[in-house]
Amino acid sequence: MPADETTLRAILAEIAALPADWHGAGSLAPPVLEAIVRHCSRIRVEHSAETGSGRSTLLFSHLSAHHEVFALDDGGSITRVLESPLLDRASVHYVNGPTQLTLPAHRFAHTLQAALIDGPHQYPCPDLEYFYIHRHLGTGAIFVLDDIDIPTVHNLFAFLKADEMFRLLEVVGATAFFERTAAPHLDPDGDYRDRWWMQGYNKRKRLTGYSPTSLLKWVLPSRVKSAVRGFLRRRGI
Repeated sequence: MPADETTLRAILAEIAALPADWHGAGSLAPPVLEAIVRHCSRIRVEHSAETGSGRSTLLFSHLSAHHEVFALDDGGSITRVLESPLLDRASVHYVNGPTQLTLPAHRFAHTLQAALIDGPHQYPCPDLEYFYIHRHLGTGAIFVLDDIDIPTVHNLFAFLKADEMFRLLEVVGATAFFERTAAPHLDPDGDYRDRWWMQGYNKRKRLTGYSPTSLLKWVLPSRVKSAVRGFLRRRGI
């Protein structure tokens, strides 16, 4: 059960007071933790998820009625959390293992009202985590992306800023806070290539070194491309 505001503020102060090297995998800074509370407190968080484990897990255990954590015990990130008296164990469920394996196999039973991506940063892990989590975010959900100063994560940050599905709320240090809008997402199980131009990031980007005609093969529907190929064959071209 999410904590009331007074209790939450007291818990936040205790979590923020933990040393920066509380576990070996790094921890979110107090201003980021405060921003998580600020944004998540204005909505009711019944279900949430995060990749990575640490101070944020302690905090979400009091913000969310049911919090799922996808992580490895890197630098004691899981062990230290489970040993902490600040953890509300009743609301947290760990899915242990590398996220590139656990997330594709996981079945979310409920819509998420909050999510944090702070797992492995090497490409394409941030994008994979986004792919398997974003489809479960409900309208108004808070989506947090950490370490946007890392190029692989910053690519995802740039995509989200341009996408109609998300509204950038603020950036605190190297952590971005988004709100899920009511805009529908493209079918995550469909053929992305056929509708790539509908995504805001692709509308704003301009490729160099390619002629407009060379890009038509990606835009034309399959039936049109087949008709063109047939016409060329008949003409002996």
